[in-house]
Amino acid sequence: MGSSAEVQLRLARRDRWLLTAALILVTTLAWADLLHMAATMQAPMAPEPLGEQAWSLGDAAAMVAMWIVMMIAMMVPSAAPMVLLYGAVARKARDQGTVLAPSVVFLSGYLLVWSAFSVVATLLQWGLDQAALLSPMLVLSSPWIGGSILIAAGFYQFTPAKHACLAHCRSPVHFLSGHWQPGWCGAVRMGLEHGLYCLGCCWILMALLFVGGVMNLGLIAAISLFVLAEKLLPFGVWAGRLAGGGAMVAGLLMLPLRPG
Repeated sequence: MGSSAEVQLRLARRDRWLLTAALILVTTLAWADLLHMAATMQAPMAPEPLGEQAWSLGDAAAMVAMWIVMMIAMMVPSAAPMVLLYGAVARKARDQGTVLAPSVVFLSGYLLVWSAFSVVATLLQWGLDQAALLSPMLVLSSPWIGGSILIAAGFYQFTPAKHACLAHCRSPVHFLSGHWQPGWCGAVRMGLEHGLYCLGCCWILMALLFVGGVMNLGLIAAISLFVLAEKLLPFGVWAGRLAGGGAMVAGLLMLPLRPG
C-alpha cells in the first residue's frame, strides 16, 4: 500500500481525468446536437425555415436552445483550463478539511452568462428576420451590415477592453487568486465573473455567425478553434491581432463601394 501522499496524488489524478472526460462529453454531445440540427435544417423535407414565416413562442424557445447548445460547443473547450484548475483547488481544499462547491457549480455560473447571451442573440436574430435582413438559411442579406460587422470584429481585437478580458481568460491562476469566493454561491459568482470576462473577449466573434450563417458548422468550428488558440497558445495574442487585421480587410472588401 502506498503512502498517504501517493494515495492523494492518485486520487487527484483520477478526479482530474474524470472532470476532463466530463468536459469532453459535454462538448461532444453539444456538437452532436449541432450536427443534428444542421442536418434537419438542410433536409429536403425539413420544416419551412424561420426566415420564411412568423416566429411563434416555440420557435423563439427553440432558437434560444440552439444558441445555448452552440455556445456550449464553442466555449466549454476554452474554459476547460479554468474549470480544471478550480477542480484541483477544490480537491486540495477537501483534503485539508474544507468543503468547496464542485466544479459543476463553477461551470454553471460560466454557462449562465452564455445562456443570457443566447437570449440576446435570439432577440437580435428575430429583429433581423423581421427587417427582412436574414436569408432563409439565417445569413445576413445586407453586405453593408455584414462588412461592418467584420470591420468591427477586426477593430475590437486591438482595443484595451479586448486585451483586458483576454488577459483574465489566459491566466486561470491569476483569475482564481484575485476573484476567489468561498461556498456554493461564491463558486457561482466566480463562474459568472469568468463568463463575463469571456463574453467581453468573444462577443463580437459570435456576431460573425450572422455574416457566414448561424448554422454554418465550418464557421462555428473555425471560431471555436480561434478562441481556443487565442486563449491557450503562447502566440494567441498576436494571432488575434493578425486575425483582426484580416477581418477588417475582408470587411472593407465586402462593402459594395461601387455604385449600382
